[in-house]
Amino acid sequence: MDVTLKTLLDALVRARFGPETRVRQVAPLAGDASTRRYARAWLHGPAAPATVIVMILADRGIAMSSDELAVFKEAPRELPYLNVHRFLLGLGVAVPEVYVDASDRGVLLLEDIGDTALWDAVQQQSEDHVRRLYEQAIDQLLTIQIDGTRRRDDSCLAFQQVFDARLFTWEFEHFIEWGIERRLDRPLPRGDASVLRRHFSRIAGHLGELSTVLNHRDFHSWNLFVHDGAIRVIDFQDALLAPGPYDLATLLGDRDTPQVVRPDLEAQLLEYYRRCWAERSGRALDAREFEDVYFLCALQKALKVVGRFYFLEIEKRKSGYLRYIPSTVRQILRIVPHFPEHAEMAALLRTYLPAEH
Repeated sequence: MDVTLKTLLDALVRARFGPETRVRQVAPLAGDASTRRYARAWLHGPAAPATVIVMILADRGIAMSSDELAVFKEAPRELPYLNVHRFLLGLGVAVPEVYVDASDRGVLLLEDIGDTALWDAVQQQSEDHVRRLYEQAIDQLLTIQIDGTRRRDDSCLAFQQVFDARLFTWEFEHFIEWGIERRLDRPLPRGDASVLRRHFSRIAGHLGELSTVLNHRDFHSWNLFVHDGAIRVIDFQDALLAPGPYDLATLLGDRDTPQVVRPDLEAQLLEYYRRCWAERSGRALDAREFEDVYFLCALQKALKVVGRFYFLEIEKRKSGYLRYIPSTVRQILRIVPHFPEHAEMAALLRTYLPAEH
């Protein structure tokens, strides 16, 4: 353990949990695609929890984890994680407690919600068990989307950024650059690039014109944990305004999720979302329009994932993400038949996407 970090943590836990508290052990945890690092600290003290999670910031400045989101009129004055956390906590979203904000010294101390991601919790379980857990996740999502949008607070950074045509286009370009050109180490033929960009522009324009609600942005099965039988929500600092089905498409289709949320279960969960949306908002969603937007969001997100994961592998040298590419490609190829007006795009995707094996 880094001696400087241990000294800092000892001081922080004594201030928070009492002078008799001390740090017994610190062990690093697996990180994510961001620049943050995480560790678990075991504590000893009469008023202290057994463990806490230490978020170790890349630096002491206030930076967005996604550069493409940094479009604020004024630079944020506090860590986006803390800003969005405060808003979600007020809604009743099941986010981990922040025990200590020492962001000025490069760390946060958070509630430990265990190691069981939703993805792990649904492995080799019955379909009923899987469905119930994903319904719980949808309940959390609807709290964010419906209650969060109703209680809009412009001091929350999430309401200062919108998933608009510009951002959708940025992600499509990210896919072309990293999912095709940098992966193949050659530029796309001009004609093929033109066709893809024409279809991507139509999709980005359509999605960018839709009404928006508060979204988590990365509401997938690895950012949701099952703790004491309940869903807990993490990694929400990039929350923003987006079409309602965007987070739902991420929840039901990101990475390897279609291996457990197969089409029949997906249909049940889409209906559960629509029914609960109507009950909680007082406004019904048109089934056909909702499904079209859902699958369009799922397609856009899957293409973004292919580009992003090759970027992480090639540019950032972060290994492990390419194992999700085959399932993501299968998701893309499953979805494109829903949109015959984009058949020309679909043909090119089949040509340039990596093999599914």
